[in-house]
Amino acid sequence: MSQMQNDRKTDRPWLIRTYAGHSTAQASNALYRANLAKGQTGLSVAFDLPTQTGYDSDHILARGEVGKVGVPVGHLGDMRSLFDQIPLEQMNTSMTINATAPWLLSLYIAAAEEQGADVSQLQGTVQNDLIKEYLSRGTYICPPKPSLKMIADVAEYCYTNVPKWNPMNVCSYHLQEAGATPEQELAFALATAQAVLDELKPRIAPEDFPALVGRISFFVNAGIRFITEMCKMRAFVDLWDEICRDRYGVEDPKFRRFRYGVQVNSLGLTEQQPENNVYRILIEMLAVTLSKKARARAVQLPAWNEALGLPRPWDQQWSMRMQQILAYETDLLEYEDLFEGNPAVDKKVEALKEGARAELANLQSMGGAVASIEYMKSRLVDSNAERLNRIERNETVVVGVNRWTEGEASPLQTEDGGIMVVDPAVEQEQIARLNAWRAARDTAAVNQALADLRSAARDGRNIMPPSIAAAKAGVTTGEWAEEMRKVHGTYRGPTGVSGSPSNKTEGLEDLREAVNAVSDQLGRRLKFVVGKPGLDGHSNGAEQIAFRARDCGMDITYDGIRMTPEELVAQAQDDGAHVVGLSILSGSHLPLVEDLMQRMQESDLGHIPVVVGGIIPDEDAEKLSKMGVARVYTPKDFELNTIMADIIKLSQPL
Repeated sequence: MSQMQNDRKTDRPWLIRTYAGHSTAQASNALYRANLAKGQTGLSVAFDLPTQTGYDSDHILARGEVGKVGVPVGHLGDMRSLFDQIPLEQMNTSMTINATAPWLLSLYIAAAEEQGADVSQLQGTVQNDLIKEYLSRGTYICPPKPSLKMIADVAEYCYTNVPKWNPMNVCSYHLQEAGATPEQELAFALATAQAVLDELKPRIAPEDFPALVGRISFFVNAGIRFITEMCKMRAFVDLWDEICRDRYGVEDPKFRRFRYGVQVNSLGLTEQQPENNVYRILIEMLAVTLSKKARARAVQLPAWNEALGLPRPWDQQWSMRMQQILAYETDLLEYEDLFEGNPAVDKKVEALKEGARAELANLQSMGGAVASIEYMKSRLVDSNAERLNRIERNETVVVGVNRWTEGEASPLQTEDGGIMVVDPAVEQEQIARLNAWRAARDTAAVNQALADLRSAARDGRNIMPPSIAAAKAGVTTGEWAEEMRKVHGTYRGPTGVSGSPSNKTEGLEDLREAVNAVSDQLGRRLKFVVGKPGLDGHSNGAEQIAFRARDCGMDITYDGIRMTPEELVAQAQDDGAHVVGLSILSGSHLPLVEDLMQRMQESDLGHIPVVVGGIIPDEDAEKLSKMGVARVYTPKDFELNTIMADIIKLSQPL
């Protein structure tokens, strides 16, 4: 043992997690127990899109989405199965859930009570960040004001009843994924935190407020420019301390600590030469672990193949081993902060803080985060467009994508395609279990619980106690969410893409001339309808396609996320579409596109070309082509101008 190890106590490692969940509660439970046995020290639950958006598995919008990107949890029975043989009192569980966060936490508390757990000892996090949902992810339900109120309900309840629980993760992860610059990520996330704390402050006794501030945590992204990312984390630490002290009067330094978990950047994962992603993930992890001052409290890493589809257990294990090797084999945790006093680091941190403060002041002048949603969305779309432009122009090098594109086939992509595929039968099996649950419960108790929940929501009371009661009575996820929809309404966030004609011409002259020529042939402006069928809220791709199409001179329609195939066909008909473009990243492309193509035929629109983009395996691309899809695009098709040229060609009259 070294002298250093003798002289100084080694720091505790961060929580080691894997973001996981798929197909069924039973299958996900087996995966969790296996990962814990392999040395994982916390759980991070991925829920499927119907659960995230408040629909039961048999809802029309849930078709094709059940169990795809996470585990379906429709009621207490599912939550019970999800954590079977996992003592929740001893576990630290992160649940990536937003719109339905009060409900999923209620189910978790009810399941813990069934285990005999002391609820006051439960530890973990619900993400519960609605503003970033409006900006970048799209699994929201209700408008901003009632959504903020529900976040405050969770925080207030947890402070009293589950004091070790983090009631909210301010999530900048998806902001970076949507194109945010480091300064924007800092400012937009901190503005969101301020909006939540401003909502909470009148509801909490002044003497208790600092401790509540100390329970607010963050969920942050870390990209490939790991020095900048590490400096961003240090800037977060300083700015959060500053806000807590100066804006909220928090005197105790321990309540001003910037507490964050991290998943490194899925934005940077490439479909091309996917084995390179292993190095990217490792380098990105260093940004959130090397600096003790800004070290993450919990880390979860994507797998090398997540640009291709769902990772297999072995792929997740490989990423977990990266964390374990860094935490337990190296001497990283034996040292104080390695970057304290480094002039280059200090300079970069100060520059980031200055830029973030300016943007934060700008947001405050507009009335804060809620009032600035449309502004922030448009800035993210612009920043993402600039990022993609730099990649297209080879100004930003992405190995295997725009440089050194030739390479050997990966032996890691075996006969299964190198990914896990969810059995399509899972959806019907989950619906059968849901129907059995409904049939076995006490209908009168369910109706009373729903009435109490509705009354609490309408009267402005804290919805956590009636939600927990509803969970115990057997209420389903869709039923809980429907009550929220009835009381508060629904909300569709801004797209950030203006439908107005664009004057941008740089690098697009030839394409604009081609659009003009085709439009003359058609007798009106080329009409391109872009849609996102299903529940997938990852709208970045659709936004960038619509953005570039508008700049090329096309007449575009893009109304955002959560459209049914029926609605999109009606839109294509009403708008006189020449081409229809669909974006689906949840893996639900086959059933959703099949439905749309059938409806197009039935509406005499079969002559209109349909193009589809998403994370689509080659085998599925062939199936889509047989359905009549004209073009299939995947993340490897990063040159948007090439896609625009295809759309122009497809729209030409025969």
